[in-house]
Amino acid sequence: MKPTAAARYSFSGLESVGVASLAVAAADVALLVDGRGAIRDVASGSGVLDALEPAHWIGRPFAEVVAPGSRPKVEALLRDAEGSAPASSHVDHPSPQGDVPVRYTAIRTGPTGAVIAIGRDLRPIARMQRHLVTVQQALEREQSRRDQVEIRCRALFHAVPQPVLIVEATTMRIVEANPAASRALDDAGGRLVGRPIVECFDIGGRSDLHALIDRARASPDPREARLRLRPGGPELPVAMTTFREDASTMLLVRIGTPATESDHTAPLHRALLGAVERAPDGIVVTDGAGRVLYANAGFAGLVRLDAAERAVGEVLDRWLGRSGTELGVLISALRQSGSVRLFPTVLRGRFGVETPVEVSAAAVPGDAPRLAFTIRDVGRRWSVEGAGERGLGTAVDRLAELVGHAPMKEIVGTTVDLIERRCIEAALHLTRNNRAAAAEMLGLSRQSLYVKLRRFGMDDPGPTEDGH
Repeated sequence: MKPTAAARYSFSGLESVGVASLAVAAADVALLVDGRGAIRDVASGSGVLDALEPAHWIGRPFAEVVAPGSRPKVEALLRDAEGSAPASSHVDHPSPQGDVPVRYTAIRTGPTGAVIAIGRDLRPIARMQRHLVTVQQALEREQSRRDQVEIRCRALFHAVPQPVLIVEATTMRIVEANPAASRALDDAGGRLVGRPIVECFDIGGRSDLHALIDRARASPDPREARLRLRPGGPELPVAMTTFREDASTMLLVRIGTPATESDHTAPLHRALLGAVERAPDGIVVTDGAGRVLYANAGFAGLVRLDAAERAVGEVLDRWLGRSGTELGVLISALRQSGSVRLFPTVLRGRFGVETPVEVSAAAVPGDAPRLAFTIRDVGRRWSVEGAGERGLGTAVDRLAELVGHAPMKEIVGTTVDLIERRCIEAALHLTRNNRAAAAEMLGLSRQSLYVKLRRFGMDDPGPTEDGH
Protein backbone atom coordinates (compact mmCIF):
# COMPACT_ATOMS: atom_id res chain seq x y z
CA MET A 1 0.00 0.00 0.00
CA LYS A 2 1.48 3.35 -1.04
CA PRO A 3 1.36 6.30 1.42
CA THR A 4 -0.98 9.13 0.54
CA ALA A 5 0.17 12.66 -0.26
CA ALA A 6 -1.12 13.87 3.11
CA ALA A 7 0.93 11.19 4.88
CA ARG A 8 4.08 12.13 2.96
CA TYR A 9 3.56 15.79 3.89
CA SER A 10 2.85 15.01 7.58
CA PHE A 11 5.91 12.78 8.10
CA SER A 12 8.34 14.61 5.82
CA GLY A 13 9.83 16.62 8.67
CA LEU A 14 10.12 13.75 11.10
CA GLU A 15 13.69 13.38 12.43
CA SER A 16 15.54 10.07 12.86
CA VAL A 17 14.83 10.03 16.60
CA GLY A 18 11.11 10.35 15.88
CA VAL A 19 11.25 7.54 13.31
CA ALA A 20 13.00 5.26 15.81
CA SER A 21 10.49 6.10 18.54
CA LEU A 22 7.62 5.40 16.15
CA ALA A 23 9.10 2.02 15.13
CA VAL A 24 9.65 0.95 18.76
CA ALA A 25 6.14 2.01 19.76
CA ALA A 26 4.59 0.07 16.86
CA ALA A 27 6.46 -3.20 17.40
CA ASP A 28 7.94 -5.58 19.93
CA VAL A 29 11.37 -5.28 18.31
CA ALA A 30 12.84 -3.05 15.59
CA LEU A 31 16.06 -3.76 13.69
CA LEU A 32 18.16 -1.40 11.56
CA VAL A 33 19.84 -3.54 8.88
CA ASP A 34 22.49 -2.12 6.52
CA GLY A 35 22.76 -2.83 2.81
CA ARG A 36 24.91 -5.92 3.45
CA GLY A 37 22.32 -7.52 5.75
CA ALA A 38 24.10 -6.84 9.04
CA ILE A 39 22.21 -5.53 12.07
CA ARG A 40 23.38 -2.03 13.05
CA ASP A 41 20.92 -1.22 15.81
CA VAL A 42 18.21 -2.93 17.87
CA ALA A 43 15.31 -1.47 19.83
CA SER A 44 12.86 -3.52 21.93
CA GLY A 45 9.66 -1.80 22.95
CA SER A 46 7.61 -4.16 25.14
CA GLY A 47 10.39 -6.27 26.66
CA VAL A 48 8.68 -9.53 25.71
CA LEU A 49 11.68 -10.52 23.59
CA ASP A 50 14.35 -9.70 26.19
CA ALA A 51 14.97 -13.45 26.70
CA LEU A 52 16.43 -13.53 23.18
CA GLU A 53 19.00 -10.86 24.19
CA PRO A 54 18.52 -8.83 20.97
CA ALA A 55 21.25 -6.38 22.04
CA HIS A 56 23.81 -9.12 21.20
CA TRP A 57 22.60 -9.15 17.60
CA ILE A 58 24.29 -5.84 16.78
CA GLY A 59 27.02 -6.39 14.21
CA ARG A 60 25.80 -9.87 13.21
CA PRO A 61 24.04 -10.67 9.93
CA PHE A 62 20.26 -10.74 10.29
CA ALA A 63 20.18 -14.26 8.74
CA GLU A 64 22.40 -15.63 11.55
CA VAL A 65 20.09 -14.71 14.46
CA VAL A 66 17.17 -16.73 13.12
CA ALA A 67 16.55 -20.49 12.93
CA PRO A 68 18.17 -22.26 9.93
CA GLY A 69 14.79 -22.84 8.31
CA SER A 70 14.03 -19.09 8.42
CA ARG A 71 17.22 -17.87 6.72
CA PRO A 72 15.79 -18.00 3.17
CA LYS A 73 12.84 -15.97 4.44
CA VAL A 74 15.18 -13.28 5.85
CA GLU A 75 17.11 -13.08 2.57
CA ALA A 76 13.84 -12.71 0.64
CA LEU A 77 12.58 -10.14 3.17
CA LEU A 78 15.65 -7.89 2.71
CA ARG A 79 15.66 -8.37 -1.05
CA ASP A 80 11.99 -7.47 -1.53
CA ALA A 81 11.89 -4.51 0.88
CA GLU A 82 10.88 -1.28 -0.84
CA GLY A 83 9.76 2.06 0.59
CA SER A 84 6.45 1.94 -1.29
CA ALA A 85 5.77 -1.80 -0.89
CA PRO A 86 6.92 -3.14 2.52
CA ALA A 87 7.79 -6.85 2.62
CA SER A 88 6.49 -9.09 5.42
CA SER A 89 7.48 -12.56 6.56
CA HIS A 90 7.21 -14.91 9.57
CA VAL A 91 10.58 -16.09 10.95
CA ASP A 92 11.67 -18.01 14.04
CA HIS A 93 14.38 -16.97 16.53
CA PRO A 94 16.04 -19.87 18.41
CA SER A 95 15.99 -19.78 22.21
CA PRO A 96 16.60 -22.30 25.06
CA GLN A 97 12.83 -22.51 25.64
CA GLY A 98 12.10 -23.19 21.95
CA ASP A 99 11.76 -21.16 18.78
CA VAL A 100 10.10 -17.74 19.13
CA PRO A 101 7.91 -16.81 16.13
CA VAL A 102 8.14 -13.15 15.01
CA ARG A 103 6.51 -11.49 12.00
CA TYR A 104 8.78 -8.84 10.46
CA THR A 105 7.80 -6.05 8.11
CA ALA A 106 10.82 -4.58 6.26
CA ILE A 107 10.97 -1.05 4.82
CA ARG A 108 13.94 0.32 2.87
CA THR A 109 14.78 3.78 4.24
CA GLY A 110 16.63 5.42 1.40
CA PRO A 111 19.48 5.33 -1.11
CA THR A 112 21.93 3.90 1.45
CA GLY A 113 20.15 0.55 1.21
CA ALA A 114 19.43 0.41 4.95
CA VAL A 115 16.26 -1.46 5.99
CA ILE A 116 14.11 -1.07 9.09
CA ALA A 117 12.66 -4.45 10.13
CA ILE A 118 9.72 -4.05 12.51
CA GLY A 119 8.86 -7.32 14.35
CA ARG A 120 5.73 -8.42 16.20
CA ASP A 121 5.85 -11.34 18.69
CA LEU A 122 3.48 -14.08 17.43
CA ARG A 123 3.46 -16.22 20.60
CA PRO A 124 0.17 -14.77 21.93
CA ILE A 125 -1.47 -15.57 18.59
CA ALA A 126 0.03 -19.07 18.66
CA ARG A 127 -1.29 -19.62 22.19
CA MET A 128 -4.73 -18.45 21.09
CA GLN A 129 -4.62 -20.79 18.09
CA ARG A 130 -3.65 -23.74 20.31
CA HIS A 131 -6.48 -22.85 22.68
CA LEU A 132 -8.91 -22.68 19.76
CA VAL A 133 -7.74 -26.09 18.53
CA THR A 134 -8.20 -27.56 22.03
CA VAL A 135 -11.68 -26.06 22.28
CA GLN A 136 -12.57 -27.34 18.81
CA GLN A 137 -11.43 -30.86 19.71
CA ALA A 138 -13.44 -30.75 22.94
CA LEU A 139 -16.51 -29.60 21.01
CA GLU A 140 -16.07 -32.41 18.48
CA ARG A 141 -15.77 -34.99 21.29
CA GLU A 142 -18.89 -33.61 22.96
CA GLN A 143 -20.78 -33.64 19.65
CA SER A 144 -19.71 -37.25 19.05
CA ARG A 145 -20.90 -38.20 22.54
CA ARG A 146 -24.24 -36.49 21.91
CA ASP A 147 -24.61 -38.27 18.58
CA GLN A 148 -24.04 -41.62 20.27
CA VAL A 149 -26.57 -40.80 22.98
CA GLU A 150 -29.12 -39.76 20.33
CA ILE A 151 -28.57 -43.02 18.41
CA ARG A 152 -29.14 -45.08 21.56
CA CYS A 153 -32.21 -43.08 22.54
CA ARG A 154 -33.70 -43.47 19.07
CA ALA A 155 -33.00 -47.21 19.09
CA LEU A 156 -34.78 -47.54 22.44
CA PHE A 157 -37.61 -45.24 21.31
CA HIS A 158 -38.29 -47.44 18.28
CA ALA A 159 -37.77 -50.76 20.08
CA VAL A 160 -39.98 -50.15 23.13
CA PRO A 161 -43.25 -52.10 22.75
CA GLN A 162 -45.32 -49.41 24.48
CA PRO A 163 -46.88 -46.72 22.22
CA VAL A 164 -45.05 -43.42 22.77
CA LEU A 165 -45.77 -40.00 21.27
CA ILE A 166 -43.85 -36.72 21.51
CA VAL A 167 -46.15 -33.70 21.28
CA GLU A 168 -45.36 -29.97 20.99
CA ALA A 169 -47.17 -28.45 23.99
CA THR A 170 -48.11 -25.14 22.31
CA THR A 171 -49.62 -26.44 19.06
CA MET A 172 -50.58 -29.85 20.52
CA ARG A 173 -49.35 -31.51 17.32
CA ILE A 174 -47.42 -34.78 17.24
CA VAL A 175 -43.76 -34.34 16.27
CA GLU A 176 -42.63 -37.96 16.65
CA ALA A 177 -44.21 -41.39 17.15
CA ASN A 178 -42.65 -44.82 17.61
CA PRO A 179 -43.77 -47.88 15.57
CA ALA A 180 -45.85 -49.21 18.47
CA ALA A 181 -47.88 -45.97 18.49
CA SER A 182 -48.45 -46.23 14.73
CA ARG A 183 -49.77 -49.77 15.18
CA ALA A 184 -51.95 -48.87 18.16
CA LEU A 185 -53.48 -45.92 16.30
CA ASP A 186 -53.84 -47.78 12.98
CA ASP A 187 -51.39 -45.47 11.27
CA ALA A 188 -49.23 -47.77 9.17
CA GLY A 189 -48.74 -45.01 6.60
CA GLY A 190 -46.86 -42.81 9.10
CA ARG A 191 -49.35 -39.93 9.04
CA LEU A 192 -49.29 -39.42 12.81
CA VAL A 193 -46.56 -36.79 12.68
CA GLY A 194 -48.13 -33.36 12.31
CA ARG A 195 -51.62 -34.40 13.47
CA PRO A 196 -53.24 -32.83 16.55
CA ILE A 197 -53.12 -35.30 19.41
CA VAL A 198 -56.83 -34.79 20.16
CA GLU A 199 -57.63 -36.57 16.89
CA CYS A 200 -56.03 -39.76 18.22
CA PHE A 201 -58.60 -40.24 21.01
CA ASP A 202 -62.33 -40.80 21.26
CA ILE A 203 -64.21 -37.55 20.76
CA GLY A 204 -66.36 -38.33 23.78
CA GLY A 205 -63.34 -38.13 26.09
CA ARG A 206 -61.89 -34.87 24.79
CA SER A 207 -62.65 -33.05 28.07
CA ASP A 208 -60.71 -35.70 30.05
CA LEU A 209 -57.84 -35.43 27.56
CA HIS A 210 -57.65 -31.63 27.90
CA ALA A 211 -57.79 -31.94 31.70
CA LEU A 212 -54.87 -34.40 31.58
CA ILE A 213 -52.87 -32.03 29.35
CA ASP A 214 -53.50 -29.12 31.74
CA ARG A 215 -52.36 -31.19 34.74
CA ALA A 216 -49.23 -32.31 32.89
CA ARG A 217 -48.34 -28.72 31.98
CA ALA A 218 -48.81 -27.57 35.57
CA SER A 219 -46.53 -30.19 37.15
CA PRO A 220 -43.16 -31.72 36.28
CA ASP A 221 -44.36 -35.09 37.65
CA PRO A 222 -46.08 -37.63 35.35
CA ARG A 223 -49.88 -37.33 35.22
CA GLU A 224 -52.14 -40.22 34.22
CA ALA A 225 -55.74 -40.77 33.12
CA ARG A 226 -57.75 -43.54 31.46
CA LEU A 227 -58.90 -42.69 27.93
CA ARG A 228 -60.36 -44.45 24.90
CA LEU A 229 -58.67 -44.39 21.51
CA ARG A 230 -61.93 -45.04 19.70
CA PRO A 231 -65.64 -45.15 20.58
CA GLY A 232 -66.56 -48.36 22.38
CA GLY A 233 -62.91 -49.34 22.80
CA PRO A 234 -61.25 -50.26 26.11
CA GLU A 235 -60.04 -47.58 28.47
CA LEU A 236 -56.26 -47.39 28.39
CA PRO A 237 -53.88 -45.75 30.86
CA VAL A 238 -52.37 -42.61 29.26
CA ALA A 239 -49.44 -40.92 31.04
CA MET A 240 -48.05 -37.47 30.16
CA THR A 241 -44.81 -35.84 31.23
CA THR A 242 -43.43 -32.42 30.22
CA PHE A 243 -39.83 -31.76 29.24
CA ARG A 244 -37.90 -28.91 27.61
CA GLU A 245 -36.38 -29.09 24.14
CA ASP A 246 -34.46 -25.91 23.25
CA ALA A 247 -36.98 -23.13 23.91
CA SER A 248 -40.08 -25.32 23.50
CA THR A 249 -42.10 -27.35 25.98
CA MET A 250 -42.81 -30.90 24.85
CA LEU A 251 -45.14 -33.62 26.11
CA LEU A 252 -44.05 -37.26 26.37
CA VAL A 253 -47.23 -39.30 25.98
CA ARG A 254 -47.22 -43.02 26.88
CA ILE A 255 -50.22 -45.17 26.04
CA GLY A 256 -50.72 -48.39 28.02
CA THR A 257 -52.20 -51.68 26.89
CA PRO A 258 -55.68 -53.01 27.70
CA ALA A 259 -55.98 -54.54 31.17
CA THR A 260 -57.10 -57.99 30.04
CA GLU A 261 -55.13 -59.96 32.62
CA SER A 262 -56.54 -60.84 35.98
CA ASP A 263 -54.82 -59.61 39.08
CA HIS A 264 -53.47 -63.02 40.06
CA THR A 265 -51.57 -63.44 36.75
CA ALA A 266 -49.59 -60.20 37.09
CA PRO A 267 -47.28 -61.55 39.84
CA LEU A 268 -46.72 -64.67 37.73
CA HIS A 269 -45.67 -62.56 34.77
CA ARG A 270 -43.34 -60.53 36.95
CA ALA A 271 -41.80 -63.74 38.26
CA LEU A 272 -41.42 -65.03 34.69
CA LEU A 273 -39.68 -61.83 33.59
CA GLY A 274 -37.38 -62.06 36.60
CA ALA A 275 -36.52 -65.67 35.76
CA VAL A 276 -35.73 -64.74 32.14
CA GLU A 277 -33.51 -61.88 33.27
CA ARG A 278 -31.59 -64.09 35.72
CA ALA A 279 -31.35 -67.18 33.49
CA PRO A 280 -27.77 -68.44 33.05
CA ASP A 281 -28.34 -69.01 29.32
CA GLY A 282 -28.52 -66.12 26.90
CA ILE A 283 -32.08 -65.15 25.96
CA VAL A 284 -32.64 -62.70 23.12
CA VAL A 285 -35.84 -61.41 21.50
CA THR A 286 -35.58 -59.85 18.02
CA ASP A 287 -37.89 -58.52 15.36
CA GLY A 288 -38.48 -60.43 12.14
CA ALA A 289 -35.22 -59.15 10.63
CA GLY A 290 -33.05 -60.22 13.59
CA ARG A 291 -32.66 -56.80 15.23
CA VAL A 292 -32.41 -57.13 19.02
CA LEU A 293 -35.37 -55.85 21.03
CA TYR A 294 -34.40 -57.47 24.35
CA ALA A 295 -31.39 -59.32 25.74
CA ASN A 296 -30.90 -60.69 29.24
CA ALA A 297 -27.84 -60.53 31.46
CA GLY A 298 -26.81 -64.06 30.46
CA PHE A 299 -26.40 -62.98 26.83
CA ALA A 300 -24.50 -59.86 27.87
CA GLY A 301 -22.08 -62.09 29.80
CA LEU A 302 -21.54 -64.41 26.84
CA VAL A 303 -20.61 -61.56 24.46
CA ARG A 304 -18.74 -59.53 27.11
CA LEU A 305 -21.04 -56.49 27.13
CA ASP A 306 -21.09 -54.12 30.10
CA ALA A 307 -24.89 -54.05 30.06
CA ALA A 308 -27.55 -55.99 28.17
CA GLU A 309 -29.13 -52.71 27.00
CA ARG A 310 -26.11 -52.12 24.74
CA ALA A 311 -27.30 -54.98 22.50
CA VAL A 312 -30.71 -53.37 21.85
CA GLY A 313 -31.00 -52.06 18.30
CA GLU A 314 -28.13 -54.17 16.94
CA VAL A 315 -28.57 -57.08 14.51
CA LEU A 316 -27.98 -60.44 16.22
CA ASP A 317 -25.47 -61.66 13.60
CA ARG A 318 -23.04 -59.08 14.98
CA TRP A 319 -22.30 -61.79 17.55
CA LEU A 320 -23.96 -64.99 16.33
CA GLY A 321 -22.49 -67.35 13.74
CA ARG A 322 -19.25 -68.15 12.02
CA SER A 323 -20.36 -66.27 8.92
CA GLY A 324 -23.05 -63.80 7.95
CA THR A 325 -25.34 -66.57 6.68
CA GLU A 326 -26.19 -68.49 9.84
CA LEU A 327 -28.69 -65.98 11.25
CA GLY A 328 -30.41 -65.93 7.85
CA VAL A 329 -30.60 -69.73 7.92
CA LEU A 330 -32.14 -69.64 11.40
CA ILE A 331 -34.70 -66.98 10.48
CA SER A 332 -35.63 -68.88 7.30
CA ALA A 333 -36.13 -72.09 9.31
CA LEU A 334 -38.24 -70.23 11.89
CA ARG A 335 -40.49 -68.84 9.16
CA GLN A 336 -40.99 -72.31 7.71
CA SER A 337 -41.41 -74.47 10.81
CA GLY A 338 -41.83 -72.01 13.71
CA SER A 339 -39.00 -73.45 15.82
CA VAL A 340 -35.39 -74.63 15.70
CA ARG A 341 -33.67 -76.91 18.21
CA LEU A 342 -30.03 -77.31 19.15
CA PHE A 343 -28.53 -75.43 16.21
CA PRO A 344 -24.72 -75.63 16.71
CA THR A 345 -22.76 -72.45 16.03
CA VAL A 346 -20.47 -69.97 17.80
CA LEU A 347 -20.96 -66.69 19.63
CA ARG A 348 -18.34 -64.01 18.95
CA GLY A 349 -17.57 -61.96 22.05
CA ARG A 350 -16.68 -58.31 22.36
CA PHE A 351 -12.93 -59.00 22.16
CA GLY A 352 -13.07 -61.57 19.34
CA VAL A 353 -13.31 -64.67 21.58
CA GLU A 354 -15.52 -67.39 20.06
CA THR A 355 -17.69 -69.53 22.33
CA PRO A 356 -19.31 -72.77 21.03
CA VAL A 357 -23.06 -72.52 21.59
CA GLU A 358 -26.31 -74.31 20.80
CA VAL A 359 -29.25 -72.18 19.73
CA SER A 360 -32.91 -73.05 20.14
CA ALA A 361 -35.42 -70.56 18.80
CA ALA A 362 -39.13 -70.02 18.33
CA ALA A 363 -41.20 -67.60 16.26
CA VAL A 364 -43.91 -65.67 18.12
CA PRO A 365 -46.72 -64.87 15.67
CA GLY A 366 -48.62 -61.59 15.73
CA ASP A 367 -49.01 -58.24 14.00
CA ALA A 368 -45.33 -57.63 14.66
CA PRO A 369 -43.51 -61.00 14.48
CA ARG A 370 -40.96 -61.65 17.20
CA LEU A 371 -38.19 -64.25 17.30
CA ALA A 372 -37.03 -65.64 20.66
CA PHE A 373 -33.57 -67.24 20.90
CA THR A 374 -32.12 -69.32 23.73
CA ILE A 375 -28.33 -69.51 23.49
CA ARG A 376 -26.44 -72.05 25.63
CA ASP A 377 -22.68 -72.22 26.11
CA VAL A 378 -21.63 -75.80 25.27
CA GLY A 379 -17.88 -75.25 25.19
CA ARG A 380 -17.24 -77.23 28.38
CA ARG A 381 -19.60 -80.01 27.32
CA TRP A 382 -17.86 -80.39 23.97
CA SER A 383 -14.45 -80.46 25.58
CA VAL A 384 -15.60 -83.18 28.03
CA GLU A 385 -17.20 -85.24 25.26
CA GLY A 386 -14.09 -84.91 23.15
CA ALA A 387 -11.90 -85.95 26.07
CA GLY A 388 -14.13 -88.96 26.82
CA GLU A 389 -14.67 -90.31 23.35
CA ARG A 390 -11.30 -89.44 21.83
CA GLY A 391 -13.06 -89.47 18.45
CA LEU A 392 -10.26 -87.78 16.58
CA GLY A 393 -7.58 -89.96 18.15
CA THR A 394 -9.55 -93.13 17.32
CA ALA A 395 -9.92 -92.06 13.70
CA VAL A 396 -6.17 -91.41 13.45
CA ASP A 397 -5.44 -94.84 14.95
CA ARG A 398 -7.67 -96.52 12.38
CA LEU A 399 -5.93 -94.69 9.57
CA ALA A 400 -2.58 -95.81 10.93
CA GLU A 401 -3.73 -99.43 10.58
CA LEU A 402 -3.85 -98.95 6.80
CA VAL A 403 -0.10 -98.28 6.65
CA GLY A 404 1.49 -101.17 4.77
CA HIS A 405 -1.74 -102.02 3.00
CA ALA A 406 -1.98 -98.87 0.87
CA PRO A 407 0.36 -96.02 -0.15
CA MET A 408 0.32 -92.95 2.10
CA LYS A 409 -0.85 -90.76 -0.79
CA GLU A 410 -3.92 -92.98 -1.22
CA ILE A 411 -4.62 -92.98 2.54
CA VAL A 412 -4.39 -89.17 2.69
CA GLY A 413 -6.58 -88.76 -0.40
CA THR A 414 -9.24 -91.07 1.03
CA THR A 415 -9.14 -89.19 4.34
CA VAL A 416 -9.55 -85.82 2.61
CA ASP A 417 -12.54 -87.16 0.67
CA LEU A 418 -14.16 -88.45 3.87
CA ILE A 419 -13.65 -85.12 5.62
CA GLU A 420 -14.99 -83.13 2.65
CA ARG A 421 -18.04 -85.39 2.39
CA ARG A 422 -18.73 -85.08 6.12
CA CYS A 423 -18.40 -81.27 6.02
CA ILE A 424 -20.77 -81.03 3.06
CA GLU A 425 -23.30 -83.30 4.79
CA ALA A 426 -23.10 -81.16 7.94
CA ALA A 427 -23.54 -77.91 5.99
CA LEU A 428 -26.54 -79.28 4.09
CA HIS A 429 -28.05 -80.47 7.36
CA LEU A 430 -27.55 -77.10 9.06
CA THR A 431 -29.05 -75.22 6.10
CA ARG A 432 -31.91 -77.69 5.59
CA ASN A 433 -30.48 -78.70 2.20
CA ASN A 434 -30.18 -75.08 1.00
CA ARG A 435 -27.20 -75.54 -1.31
CA ALA A 436 -26.56 -71.85 -1.90
CA ALA A 437 -26.33 -71.21 1.85
CA ALA A 438 -24.27 -74.38 2.33
CA ALA A 439 -21.76 -73.27 -0.30
CA GLU A 440 -21.39 -69.88 1.41
CA MET A 441 -21.01 -71.55 4.82
CA LEU A 442 -18.25 -73.84 3.45
CA GLY A 443 -16.48 -70.98 1.66
CA LEU A 444 -17.06 -72.59 -1.76
CA SER A 445 -18.57 -71.31 -4.94
CA ARG A 446 -21.83 -72.96 -5.97
CA GLN A 447 -20.14 -74.55 -8.98
CA SER A 448 -17.42 -76.08 -6.77
CA LEU A 449 -20.06 -77.47 -4.41
CA TYR A 450 -21.99 -79.05 -7.30
CA VAL A 451 -18.80 -80.67 -8.61
CA LYS A 452 -18.08 -82.21 -5.19
CA LEU A 453 -21.70 -83.38 -4.84
CA ARG A 454 -21.45 -85.23 -8.17
CA ARG A 455 -18.07 -86.71 -7.22
CA PHE A 456 -19.42 -88.06 -3.93
CA GLY A 457 -22.66 -89.31 -5.51
CA MET A 458 -24.73 -86.85 -3.47
CA ASP A 459 -26.26 -84.99 -6.43
CA ASP A 460 -29.65 -86.67 -6.17
CA PRO A 461 -32.78 -84.71 -7.14
CA GLY A 462 -33.94 -82.77 -4.10
CA PRO A 463 -34.78 -79.31 -2.85
CA THR A 464 -33.82 -76.30 -4.90
CA GLU A 465 -31.16 -73.75 -3.96
CA ASP A 466 -33.48 -71.86 -1.64
CA GLY A 467 -34.33 -75.03 0.30
CA HIS A 468 -37.72 -75.79 -1.28
